[in-house]
Amino acid sequence: MEVWSSRSGFILAAIGSAVGIGNIWRFSTVVGQNGGGAYLIPYLTAVLLVGLPLMILEMRAGQQTRSAIIAAFEKASIRWAGWIVLLVVIGVISYYLVITGWTCGYLAFSLTGTLEPFSDFTGSYLPIFFFILAAILCGAIVSSGVTKGIERVTTVLVPLIFILLIIMLIFAIRLPGAGAGLSYLFTPDFSVLSDPLIWGAALGQAFFSLSVGYGTLLTYGAYLGSGEKIPLSAATVTIADICASLLAGTVIFSIVFTYGLEPAAGPELVFTTLPYAFELMPFGAVFAVFFFLLVFFAATSSAISFIEVPTAALAGVFGISRRSMAAFVTLLLIIIGMPAAASYSAISLRIADIPILDAMDEVFGTIGLSASALLLSIAFAWLFDQKTLWGDLSESSSLIRAVPVLCRYVIPAALLITLSFRVATLFSM
Repeated sequence: MEVWSSRSGFILAAIGSAVGIGNIWRFSTVVGQNGGGAYLIPYLTAVLLVGLPLMILEMRAGQQTRSAIIAAFEKASIRWAGWIVLLVVIGVISYYLVITGWTCGYLAFSLTGTLEPFSDFTGSYLPIFFFILAAILCGAIVSSGVTKGIERVTTVLVPLIFILLIIMLIFAIRLPGAGAGLSYLFTPDFSVLSDPLIWGAALGQAFFSLSVGYGTLLTYGAYLGSGEKIPLSAATVTIADICASLLAGTVIFSIVFTYGLEPAAGPELVFTTLPYAFELMPFGAVFAVFFFLLVFFAATSSAISFIEVPTAALAGVFGISRRSMAAFVTLLLIIIGMPAAASYSAISLRIADIPILDAMDEVFGTIGLSASALLLSIAFAWLFDQKTLWGDLSESSSLIRAVPVLCRYVIPAALLITLSFRVATLFSM
């Protein structure tokens, strides 16, 4: 099995997995739809008490089993659960690549100075073309291997993501509406903390943003040496992820409030609302290039980690080379993701007037993710040998000793409640 060439290579790859369009497109969307600063307390609570411990559990499970997702679950005596997690990952990445394709398309538009309306873009066949292009690009990177492909690319992309964020932040906080944007993003509203929908949205965003619950970090952890200090690495990734979300939110809401846009615009905020603002602002064409370059880099770095999960798992199960399996997985994802791509194209494929992509996001990205994370926590916090997993924690800090407890009791309980609530809400619609 391949290994990371360095600790920094692993951390940058893990940050690349965590920092994606979930930090930019989805974070700004969920913040806007849940009242701005009212959402931050549940979000940060979910990240620190649920997301971070589950990240440590995943990385540690990968490190100790030295296996991809199917073989790792087999060592926890529930191989079938590994297949379920794998199916969830395949479902998520198949439509995630569609959105990655959108970022690729809008990057191309910004470079040519033709930021067309999102309705015009999705009214054409271009979303299908860019979806296929994004899938082939990410699949090719994964096929090159852990060090020559994933690590080499993320070592370049992740620093560029933060450089672009800082450049845009310097510009955005000088806008006249920056103060209102900062107030909207960072002013808490304690009265909404009793709303279970807010907590459910925060938990879902924490998982989506940190890339936990999919087995991506378990797979990355399998390429680690035995001496790697997992808690420190996981904390570094979590802090980077939170910073990326807050930086992106500051940039986006500064623009939104400067140009009188709607903060609760939803998913169309990045692809419809902001391009309109770019046309109005000074040097907007340059800013648009920076912004969509950022979004494309972030989407690509996460997509790579998602594709690695089925590639590594299936290559191990069937004894096929990485290159051949990466090609097969890429083709499979194109086939499965095509209905999602078609739903936001001239074809406008829908079920009960709901775009296929939206339905897949609900099934795989919300319900499926909660179920996948629950299976991970049960498999490795309950069924896997805990002494092998954690080692001797007697001399560790109280924070480190709390992680197994959170993974064993708090996280499964939170996931069961969230999953039950989401399923009940779905069937009541």
